[in-house]
Amino acid sequence: MKDQFDKLSRTVENAVGSAWAFLVACGIIAAWAAIGPLVGWSDTWQLVVNTGTTIVTFLMVFVMQHTQTRDTRALHLKLAELIRVSDARNSLISAEDLDEASLDAAKSQVQNLTTP
Repeated sequence: MKDQFDKLSRTVENAVGSAWAFLVACGIIAAWAAIGPLVGWSDTWQLVVNTGTTIVTFLMVFVMQHTQTRDTRALHLKLAELIRVSDARNSLISAEDLDEASLDAAKSQVQNLTTP
């Protein structure tokens, strides 16, 4: 199931991140606005777009979070590999796993090293 969600999120990510998706969304909004006068600007007319946008937003939050998490993990792996093969301190390779206090302490140490 995880692989299926990963494939789906990549597909959705690529689709909604395109200019075509933006144009389709603009077309839907234009069509919705054009229908407004025909239905007398009814509450149901407003409810349709509010419900639709709420559902899409709710689902997109999960897709975006999955994409962000995947990208962050890949970035951390790349940075860890660069640290590993360089003369940098290897103690920071897994810095994303540290708690806040440890991160603050590591930040202070790095600042002390870079301050003339």
